[in-house]
Amino acid sequence: MTVDQERERTIIRLDGVFDVPAARRVAERLDEAGYSNVRIDLTRVREFHDFGVALLAQTIATRRAPSSPPPGPPARPPAERLAPAGRGRYHRGGRSMQDVFGNTLGLKPSQLHALRRTYRRRVDARSIISPELARHLCEVSAETNRQIGVLLDRKGDVHAVIVGDARRLELPDVGRARAGESRLRGLRLVHTHLDAAPLDRDDHTDLALLRLDLVAALEVRPGGLPGKVHWAHLLPENPQGAMWKDEASPDVHELGWDPLAGALALEEEFARARSLRRTSGAERAILVGFGGRSRGRAEAEASLDELRELARTAGVEVLEATLQLRRDPDPRYLIGKGKLQDIVLRSMQRMATMIVFDAELSPSQARHIAEATSLKILDRTQLILDIFAQRAQSSDGKLQVELAQLRYLYPRLVGRDDSLSRLAGGIGGRGPGETKLEIDRRRVRDRITALERRIEALGESRQLRRKQRGGRGLPVLSIVGYTNAGKSTLLNALTGSEVLVEDKLFATLDPTSRRLRFPKDREVIVTDTVGFIRDLPPDLVAAFRATLEELGDASLLLHVVDAADPRHDERIEAVNRILADLGLGEKRRILVVNKADRLPPGEGEALAHRLGGVAVSAATRDGLPALLHACDRILWADGRVAFAEVEAGAPPPEPVVPAETRPVAPAEPGPVVRPPTGEPAEPPRLLPASLRRVS
Repeated sequence: MTVDQERERTIIRLDGVFDVPAARRVAERLDEAGYSNVRIDLTRVREFHDFGVALLAQTIATRRAPSSPPPGPPARPPAERLAPAGRGRYHRGGRSMQDVFGNTLGLKPSQLHALRRTYRRRVDARSIISPELARHLCEVSAETNRQIGVLLDRKGDVHAVIVGDARRLELPDVGRARAGESRLRGLRLVHTHLDAAPLDRDDHTDLALLRLDLVAALEVRPGGLPGKVHWAHLLPENPQGAMWKDEASPDVHELGWDPLAGALALEEEFARARSLRRTSGAERAILVGFGGRSRGRAEAEASLDELRELARTAGVEVLEATLQLRRDPDPRYLIGKGKLQDIVLRSMQRMATMIVFDAELSPSQARHIAEATSLKILDRTQLILDIFAQRAQSSDGKLQVELAQLRYLYPRLVGRDDSLSRLAGGIGGRGPGETKLEIDRRRVRDRITALERRIEALGESRQLRRKQRGGRGLPVLSIVGYTNAGKSTLLNALTGSEVLVEDKLFATLDPTSRRLRFPKDREVIVTDTVGFIRDLPPDLVAAFRATLEELGDASLLLHVVDAADPRHDERIEAVNRILADLGLGEKRRILVVNKADRLPPGEGEALAHRLGGVAVSAATRDGLPALLHACDRILWADGRVAFAEVEAGAPPPEPVVPAETRPVAPAEPGPVVRPPTGEPAEPPRLLPASLRRVS
């Protein structure tokens, strides 16, 4: 290695095997030693081992030119030593150039040079910031009237220098290094505040979203002197729900916090909590409800409770639920950007894996919310579709669910990567070609068309079976109602079947048909259909229209209502609305008030009388004879069977309900059939054959 001075410039020629970072560090040491216009000849540079860097730098620093070298800069305190530059952009044959991020427009060259020289500084890894670096940042901040910040890594090196405006600082992209649920970023942010204010909302948001080790703010005093220091760090999950802890020190000489030890301790706590939660293996979600002008608070809370049940059915662990009331939904974030940031911060502390919204997000809203967080984003429709995908057992059900999912996905397809943007080529395909997004959309359209054809063919075969069934003259009883009202339990109680029964929403998805024999060798077909729910996704209704069309051939609908549900009136209205949309608003039906055993004695019968229905308990089989007698009376009321034969099997008349408990009108909008009120002269005879299963 030779160092030559030629006409006010210094040239370093490396004769051995050195690498480029070593040469850069040599140039920096020469610049500080007083050499002017340092240049490096890299023609023979190949590689270098790090153990020789210190010896090389020391050798160059002691070899001064004999002819009046310029005086060297004053020695720096041992607390702050020069750091090797390795995070900027460099030019071969020239001195190092560092990047200054942020609002650099309008800065003087001297100010930019002072900011670039910040990269040469290094602080103790166990100190938030050194007094020298704090003084430097405050001086530049006071001179430029802008916030100045640095990102320091755990070694104490300056990772980035950032310039903001007088009120805020815009951080650059820190990448995904060390990103994870149980790890921090390995960087701490130290910046200045011109208005002598503590940490603000933006500082806390950056701390949580970027998972920084620490965020500190220096108050700038008159004259560019550092004043009070404010800092905050994250906290593990605690009973108080605090996400971070704020602390302060009167000056930079009395900082009593070790950022390195604190960050390592936090990562250990996060890793311990993560290992405990991973034992369950379930998704962890935060539910977000929305209420506004079109939905009041009570309705929004009821819908949020229903969303909680949907999440439980889907196998999602609900951490917490929050409700946002706005006059109008935000066109980009639905609940507003500030509320979304609060939810994202809370989800990071609770280590949630997804956020579920109790509304159908538009494609634009879903895209903007997904850009604001790295968590999985679902809305009510996606959650219902996922439940249907889990519950579908038959090939018909799987096809219908896939069709609904593709119809929902199609308008939400967006380009996610610029690579492979043009794939077409070759003979006849030259030119701009077809984008990857266009190919995806075309494939989805083709798949939707194929599924519609297959479902249409299945609908034709289903129609043929219905014609054959109608040719034998068998009446059809279709059980409809809100999900988890006890429809499958009622089918099992009537026919002795063993259909799957669970205390979950949409436990049974595929329709089930069984045959039931009445007295006088009369038979009916009892069909259990998919349950309804409020705000049923239109794509799901369209996909299951072929299945729901079977309700049109039903001779009688059994509308099952959960008597123990405090919102049974809303459930009845929701089912009636869906039936009206399917063109079944005028279909004859009987209102079956199920789960009467969960109410105090007498209240089930009183509720059934008020609603104009029949009180039963499918679990205990109470009230089934009265229900069967009502069905028998309606199905064979055309004179094919004498009414006296039906009346002979009627149960005792229901007790008279006081007038003050009766409503003025039934709840059903269509032709609701009330149970018979005749008074037989002799004790009734039950129908043991009515519970006999034929097929």
